[in-house]
Amino acid sequence: MRTTTLLLSLCFSITTLAQNYDFGKVSREELEEKQNPLDTSANATYLYKNRKTYLQYDQTQGFQLITDIHERIKIYNQDGFDYATRKVELHKSGSDEEKLSSLKANTFNLVDGKIEDTKLDKDGIFKTELSKYNNETTFTMPNIKEGSVIEYKYNIVSPFYWNVDDFVFQHAIPVKKLEASFETPEYFNFKLNTKGYLMVTPKVETKNDKITFTSKERSGRGGFGAASISTSFSTSSLDFMKTITSYNLSDIPALKDEPYVNNIANYRSAIQYELSYTKFPQSPLKYYSTTWEDVVKTIYDSPNFGSELDKTGYFEGDIDALISTISEPMARASLIFNFVKTKVKWNNYIGKYTEVGVRKAYKDQVGNVAEINLMLTAMLRHAGLNANPILVSTRQNGIPLFPTLDGYNYVISGIEIEQGVILLDASNKYSMPNILPTTALNWEGLIIRKNKSSSTISLYPNQPSRNTVTMMANLDRSGNIEGNYRSVKTNHDAMLYRAGYLETDKNQFLESLENKYNGMEVSDYEVVNDYNLSEPITESYKFSLESQADVIGDKLYFSPMFFLKTNENPFKLEKREFPVDFGYPSEIAFRILINLPEGYKIENMPEPAAVIMPDNLAEFKYFVSGNEKSIQLIVSTKVNAPIISPMYYDSLKEYFNKFIEKEAEQIILTKI
Repeated sequence: MRTTTLLLSLCFSITTLAQNYDFGKVSREELEEKQNPLDTSANATYLYKNRKTYLQYDQTQGFQLITDIHERIKIYNQDGFDYATRKVELHKSGSDEEKLSSLKANTFNLVDGKIEDTKLDKDGIFKTELSKYNNETTFTMPNIKEGSVIEYKYNIVSPFYWNVDDFVFQHAIPVKKLEASFETPEYFNFKLNTKGYLMVTPKVETKNDKITFTSKERSGRGGFGAASISTSFSTSSLDFMKTITSYNLSDIPALKDEPYVNNIANYRSAIQYELSYTKFPQSPLKYYSTTWEDVVKTIYDSPNFGSELDKTGYFEGDIDALISTISEPMARASLIFNFVKTKVKWNNYIGKYTEVGVRKAYKDQVGNVAEINLMLTAMLRHAGLNANPILVSTRQNGIPLFPTLDGYNYVISGIEIEQGVILLDASNKYSMPNILPTTALNWEGLIIRKNKSSSTISLYPNQPSRNTVTMMANLDRSGNIEGNYRSVKTNHDAMLYRAGYLETDKNQFLESLENKYNGMEVSDYEVVNDYNLSEPITESYKFSLESQADVIGDKLYFSPMFFLKTNENPFKLEKREFPVDFGYPSEIAFRILINLPEGYKIENMPEPAAVIMPDNLAEFKYFVSGNEKSIQLIVSTKVNAPIISPMYYDSLKEYFNKFIEKEAEQIILTKI
């Protein structure tokens, strides 16, 4: 047995050493592979990832950041087809922009025992302007089938040498072989930050290099009858040292998304390079963003941020008329907040900087997040409130672990009062004070005051969102139910419901509701306070649903929660390394009255129960009672913390198991 293992290991090593990663040299073995040998659940695998990023001097452009990409991907099944489309985001600022070039890409398939390749043509390449600051190039590989291998190469030339994209080592699919390097001349000092749970050890070396300069001189005289002009060239060079940091990894496991993770990228193994300072020959040191204080100053001093807060003339007349008869500060704040939400529509662009400016956004009644919330902040200040902008990183952008200008990509407004900070986001028409859109519920924000001082602010709400469900159900002898349902939602639950209900076709909304509960028939559907954001939103309807009790002989078996019970534990992994992020504390309470069919009596009912997590992070209570005509059920489930540490994962998993088991317990009715 030991000999066999050694032989297999030796064969694997020889195969690995013999693997050809030159572009286009896809092997028959790669095409014949049916699954990843180390992860049979993978829909695709990076067979090879290579990235080389380096700073290169151009005599006309100065230093530029060059990134060369080469990737080879095996697609096992249709679920892996998504990897046949590659999206590359390219930054821009004014006339400066990143450019993608030298793209070549092939799809390889095994057809009748022969390797056939299909080249990507221009029809598969699309260029899109995402915003004022970003373009996107997308290409979709041709002739994709189960078993295909795709391969592509391209490079990106960037004038923004200080903005190095993260070196990402871990993905949603496994990586068999990864090579990466970062080369920096001695004139640049980059700070290295690591994240993720995968151990990565770089190799660092230094080498000599040089920059060659070419100059051109002309001699001779022009004019009529003059001798011809001659041109001569001369070169000079500048010697320097460069640092090469390289990474060489094999068999990197997939980082698989899990329920209630705010952004899986926060936990992905990666290296971030942040430019600390530059020191060019015969030039002084120039420092970049090395501390949060530097970041705050750079952002605030931007003409698209701080100076926008000082512009007031465009709104003063409207705001003065709005609040002229109101002296109470928070009443003024409420009027201004609602005024901005109705006056200026969000154009679906996020960002911490303005694009067209607050004046134009106000005039045109449309703007991005920064224009709306910087405008709101300026108006609140004009009304005498201590309002300041708060930088936020959206969930999609991740958590800013290190000082970086790109760490924050969103801005809201905050009013500082004695009791704390009231958070406002006027870009979302369903938001309320301290009820931010879920994309902004991402750990902490950074409030920036007029004197450029700053401090962190928790973005998570202290008050729980509540959903109170009242249901009356009539159970018949066949196990069918019909009755009335009513739900009252507050805070974030109300905001999310309004967004789902008001932004959806009503017929489609009801169809989705009926499908959610496996063929329920809904009638008399009504929503109260759908646009009155200051009040809880109420949903009510009549329903009928078949086969909610099992009829066995002369007995009926059913869960008293019927279709409202939780059927599946979302936490299935044995171990979890990431925090569980519920977004906000919440509570759902059920009050259910069940009218029993005539001629039946209660034979058995579940016992009361309470399940509480350590440190009161979550709690579940269950109580049921009944008589000869009806059964009453009261159930409450609370999540008291928006984020639960992975150290409590086992307790959380067991908590869910217990309350799901309890909700599934059945009442038994017997014919009299």
